[in-house]
Amino acid sequence: MQEATEQTVVGRFDGARFTQAGVSTAFSRRDGHFVVRTDGPDGKPRDFEIKYTFGVYPLQQYLIELPGGRLQALGIAWDARPADQGGQRWFHLYPGRNLRAGDPLHWTGIDQNWNFQCADCHSTNVRKNFDPASDRYATTWSEISVGCEACHGPGSTHIAWAKREGDWRAAAGAGKGLTVALDERHDVRWTLDAGSGNAIRSQPRDSARELEVCARCHSRRAQYSDAHVAGDALHGAFQPALLERGLFYPDGQQREEVYNYQSFLTSRMQAKGVTCSDCHDPHTQKLRAPGNQVCAQCHAPAKYDSASHHHHPEGPGAQCASCHMSTRTYMGIDARHDHSIRIPRPDRSVALGVPNACAQCHAKRPAEWAVDAIKRWYPQPKPGFQTFAEAFEAGERGSPGARGKLMAIVEDRELPAIVRASAIERLTDNLTPAAIESIAGALNDPDPDARAAAVAALSSTDTATRVRFLPRMLADSSRLVRMEAAQALAGAVEAQLDAAARPAFDHALAEAVDAARFNADRPEAQSRLGSLYASRSQWDEAEASYRRALKLDPTYVQAAVNLADMYRARGAESEAENTLRHALERNPAAAPVWHALGLSLVRQHRTTDALAALERAARLAPDNARMSYVYGVALYDMGRRADAFRALRAALARHPNHRELLSALASYEREAGRPRQALDYATRLKAIEPTDPGVARLVQELEALAR
Repeated sequence: MQEATEQTVVGRFDGARFTQAGVSTAFSRRDGHFVVRTDGPDGKPRDFEIKYTFGVYPLQQYLIELPGGRLQALGIAWDARPADQGGQRWFHLYPGRNLRAGDPLHWTGIDQNWNFQCADCHSTNVRKNFDPASDRYATTWSEISVGCEACHGPGSTHIAWAKREGDWRAAAGAGKGLTVALDERHDVRWTLDAGSGNAIRSQPRDSARELEVCARCHSRRAQYSDAHVAGDALHGAFQPALLERGLFYPDGQQREEVYNYQSFLTSRMQAKGVTCSDCHDPHTQKLRAPGNQVCAQCHAPAKYDSASHHHHPEGPGAQCASCHMSTRTYMGIDARHDHSIRIPRPDRSVALGVPNACAQCHAKRPAEWAVDAIKRWYPQPKPGFQTFAEAFEAGERGSPGARGKLMAIVEDRELPAIVRASAIERLTDNLTPAAIESIAGALNDPDPDARAAAVAALSSTDTATRVRFLPRMLADSSRLVRMEAAQALAGAVEAQLDAAARPAFDHALAEAVDAARFNADRPEAQSRLGSLYASRSQWDEAEASYRRALKLDPTYVQAAVNLADMYRARGAESEAENTLRHALERNPAAAPVWHALGLSLVRQHRTTDALAALERAARLAPDNARMSYVYGVALYDMGRRADAFRALRAALARHPNHRELLSALASYEREAGRPRQALDYATRLKAIEPTDPGVARLVQELEALAR
């Protein structure tokens, strides 16, 4: 981040124009300032001064100051690459999108706000300073860009040591007065093993300090405090994303813009003790060595940097990163390497539909072609380090045997902690007693991500289970875990806590509330706060939080659904309906709102309108099996049996392992006097739930009827 000056602006502000979706944007200079004329917060064209530049290469963005202390990132960026690479042009970061004022992704919208989205990683010692009462920011920083203290913490003692001032001799150790001395590589040697051709660290890495310092910015994460300096525990202020569906592929490859940390945690390199600065110089931002030489620090070139290993002629295909760190392009032109550093697995492209490195160069070849090539080169399969792909994919599909595979991952301490935590997240959809016990065991996991995931999973269990397992987590060493535990126990469960647990609960709950209030400028945090209040029957506070969420972003439908559900809980069904209909005026294609409206109308016995709303929800969200199931059941309950069967069978074709769909069809076919068809569905259900006694009884009964 830099102030916009002649020296820092690289884009053409010479009368250049860019047009998308009917909006023409002009870039010019006026009185020594850089000016853009484009559609503003009211949708009308206006002149705006560029306040700051953001980034340099391969693209540069521009920040514009709006009222309330807001800095907003313009959605049109400058392609800084050379012209012969397609650069030296203006381009939109969301091509093909008709973004208008009021859309969160429009440059004036909440999702393009620098104060929340960007500042903490691009400047040093940022304090967001959002005041919800005035809806204003007073954001500050110590350095406009990323300075030494961003990674090493406050530097006054280091400066005293350097200048030989004050009590400088007390700081004359290896850290030279740095608050955080990133010395995990100090006196460490990597020695090549002649047999394997791979290096071995001279001593195990016993700290994640450097990784966590880098992870603050090089990870997909949520933030809940800015009272954090380098060296503090990462989870004291941040919640890193897991290998979540949508963000990552089932094999852990990056999908959305997730940066590097999570991928690197799944790598064999990280497991063997490699840190970021083994490969990257953090001060020059360059690799330690060019090209394959950076890998040759730990991997014998005679074995690995040779055609007998990579089977490619000299060129891109012979580069280690081409095969082991394939790229994905973000922000239109920014190709970023996946840091899971994996063995190419085109066979998983065939079986699981995930990408593979081979296809980046051989895009016109099918994955089967690459599978055959690798079999010829390596007759003995090399599965690689990321062994969880099949289990995660099975878990996402709800396939037979998935639960057992996921439980085995949860209990395997040899796997990376992020993999264990991500397996827990995938178990949450269908908790059996065995799964609950497996997840409860993860409450003792040494990694806070795994413990937090376990607490979150158990938060959906009954009161007795939560009281049995979660109170002790209120005193966990990690703030993230404590907050998850407090939210899981808040409300009806907290009344059952014994007196000894109350102080820890009150402290952890206060931490959770503070975390939400830190993000009071975001609708998600306000909605989360509203749900916390609602769980404790603090109805006025809950309503106020939900309404603040909708004021911040009228398109945030979850707040409207939650607010309507709060009205339902209080017996105000007409208020619930009004809330949902108002949300649909702004979001007519919001399936969750149509679904919630349908349920509200069912409760009001307005069956015709209810079915229409539920059908609309199912049609808008065909990937949501639950909505299709509810619509099918509603049809059946209202006497439209043939329509119900059609809807449920169509949904099952899209979601062949969905338990509720199979159970409903088995039950309805039985009622219709078709025991053989019912048995087919029940048998499929038993394959998914082999230990469920209720399913086993159903199969036995249907077998008897089908004889």
